[in-house]
Amino acid sequence: MSSLLDPQQLLGSFGALGLFAVLFAETGLLVGFFLPGDSLLFSAGILAATPAGSATHLPLASALVVAAAGAVLGAQTGYLIGRRAGPPLLHRPDRPRVRAAALRAEGVLDRYGHRKAIVLARFIPVVRTLMNPLAGAVRVPAGLFTLWQVVGGLVWSLGVTLVGYLLGTRIPGVERYVLPIIVVVVVVSLVPVALELVKARRHPSGR
Repeated sequence: MSSLLDPQQLLGSFGALGLFAVLFAETGLLVGFFLPGDSLLFSAGILAATPAGSATHLPLASALVVAAAGAVLGAQTGYLIGRRAGPPLLHRPDRPRVRAAALRAEGVLDRYGHRKAIVLARFIPVVRTLMNPLAGAVRVPAGLFTLWQVVGGLVWSLGVTLVGYLLGTRIPGVERYVLPIIVVVVVVSLVPVALELVKARRHPSGR
């Protein structure tokens, strides 16, 4: 379990396969709450910036392709699970954490509408795990969901990975400061959500 929660250890042990598996599980399966999506993407970018001959090196092209595939395929799988199982999958009294997270995701969906909510959810831990099955359960149109989950998934997965890569190429020894930088990355990733909250307060009737 500790290797799943430590991004650098996970990538060092499983490489691109570990990156794909974690992103797929976090965005597509209801067991993905605790998985470190943001920090894993950022760490993958840093490892891509290490010298090609080093033991921890992860090719940038592989990292980007695998990250995008995990994020997009995971979300689509979550949607299909929710569509097949329906609302009872998420609103179960015996799983209070799932129920609470589902209510948060439902609030985002109601507040911003389908398009914005599907994209913004990518940047909100826990909500991005529940948004996809929720969208399926409430019958968001498949074409609309697919389009916007791909847009959000690519912006999130490629963007955070490239931030890690750019910092890794410009700051020697940046891997020693991964934890505080990850905190900054998570905060920055919430900026779109904050902007939408401000906009919603100024224009409460707008969508």
